[in-house]
Amino acid sequence: MKISILAADLSDNATGRADLLARLLSPRYEVDVIGPRFAEGVWAPARDGPVLHRSVRAGRYPGFVRRVPELLELVDGEILVASKARPTSFGLALLARARRPRPLVLDIDDWEVGFFYRSGAWGRVGRALNLANPNGLPWTWLVERLVRRADAVTVASRFLERRFGGTLLPHVRDTEAWDPARFDRTDVRARLRVGASKVVMFLGTPRGHKGVDDLVNAVGSLGPGVVLALVGVDPARGGAPRWSERSHVRVIGEIPFDDVPRYLVAADVVAVPQRDTTDTVGQVPAKLFDAMALARPIVSTAVSMIPEILDGCGLVVAPGDVPALTSAIKRLLDDADEAAALGRRARQRCEAHYSFRVARTALFPLIEKLAPRPRA
Repeated sequence: MKISILAADLSDNATGRADLLARLLSPRYEVDVIGPRFAEGVWAPARDGPVLHRSVRAGRYPGFVRRVPELLELVDGEILVASKARPTSFGLALLARARRPRPLVLDIDDWEVGFFYRSGAWGRVGRALNLANPNGLPWTWLVERLVRRADAVTVASRFLERRFGGTLLPHVRDTEAWDPARFDRTDVRARLRVGASKVVMFLGTPRGHKGVDDLVNAVGSLGPGVVLALVGVDPARGGAPRWSERSHVRVIGEIPFDDVPRYLVAADVVAVPQRDTTDTVGQVPAKLFDAMALARPIVSTAVSMIPEILDGCGLVVAPGDVPALTSAIKRLLDDADEAAALGRRARQRCEAHYSFRVARTALFPLIEKLAPRPRA
């Protein structure tokens, strides 16, 4: 049986959740990931991985409408899985189902409308008037009203579970493949040019709500001998040129997803300093689970499900509190035994609750329940 996973934009990091779903499903089903590209190529971390991507170059309205038939031609699975409640994934999936009836699963890993609310009332008005963006506020708000039209819903956080119902399916990692014993930190530390310094690492796309500015300031206050490695960050975009000017910061560009373990094992501490905004209220950073699978000591913030996930296996501070973030990082850098113990417990918790094995025990029965029955 074939499953078509629809991604909202195969040229940005929204591809990450769609790829995770494909990896979870591929041992039992034929799977591909389909979607528009609003930039030139498929998102670099996923580009050369094992997941098959089929895409159509697209743009804003009204031109996007002309691309819809091409996209629908690619949606040939017997079951549809829409990754994110966005018009260009769930909206397209609804059109594909109307064209040819088949079961549709909606997977929600972010509160998409929340991303538009962070700039206040006037900013919201401006975004509401941006009708040319296929994933703009008015279209995303409309699609959120249609969530109940899915045959099944999976969600990545408690907030999303309360808002939309469905089956809880957090971000997970392949803990068998991501065994820290398989990876050598020496080579990556040489590439990072850190010498004998201790390494604090942030890995991911540095949106404003991810607190990278807080982290740059926190690590900078720790003095010499501590380096902050920002991995997966485009050196030419956002705050990267400004961060690169700081002597304690190393900016590493986007890396293939399957290279993540090779970098993370070089970290003495992994930091995930989420801020408390409407962007993050429903979000659980996937990079938490990267670090947990690799037994890295983690410092994060009390946002969304993070305190539950890191209960007993990580340090959690108040969001936006740079002195508390600094203190927690310093505590783990100064106490290698505590750091190692937290890392071991984090991996144990990941294996028990956030592994591919655990996720498949929820996902496979859901798919089998929806699967078309063979005719007699």
